[in-house]
Amino acid sequence: MTTRPGPRERLLEAARDLTYRRGMHVGVDAILSAADVARRSLYQHFGGKDGLVAESLRSPAALNRLREVMDRAGDDPAERVLAAFDDLERITTDPEFHGCRYTAAELSLTDPGHPAHAVVRAYKDDLRAVFAAELTRLGHPDPVVGATQLVVLVDGVLAYAVTRPDAHPARAARSLAELVVGPPHPA
Repeated sequence: MTTRPGPRERLLEAARDLTYRRGMHVGVDAILSAADVARRSLYQHFGGKDGLVAESLRSPAALNRLREVMDRAGDDPAERVLAAFDDLERITTDPEFHGCRYTAAELSLTDPGHPAHAVVRAYKDDLRAVFAAELTRLGHPDPVVGATQLVVLVDGVLAYAVTRPDAHPARAARSLAELVVGPPHPA
């Protein structure tokens, strides 16, 4: 027998799904309907839609996926970084791909005080830290700058692929990532 998730989990899942497919400005009623919860649950658990949106972005799923992809690539730091771009090719050519939920939130939520902005910045910082760790292991001369370059490439792939998935921007970015990773660096 499967237990139905509670209202909090259903709200988070509905918010993740609907804000990704329909945008950050999807209505509260649509989220409540998809989650099959009363409005009161939204306010009890999240204080309102802004809190729900921010919390829905806090999910570790994207970074966990990246780490799993890198782990499957083995121990070589360069191969681990490049595997991320191979995975981006799979992600961006999926018919269900609608862009980067973090960038979409950052661009569409114009209130600078919206709590989602801090979550997005933390996610991008964590992404950069994952790449910086690999570049450090590689002996890269400036792993922080190199990691920032890789994040810029990732962001570019995710943005460009929204309108031009047939151009395979992840493939183009992979060859640029190879330049960032560069030849083996002495440790």
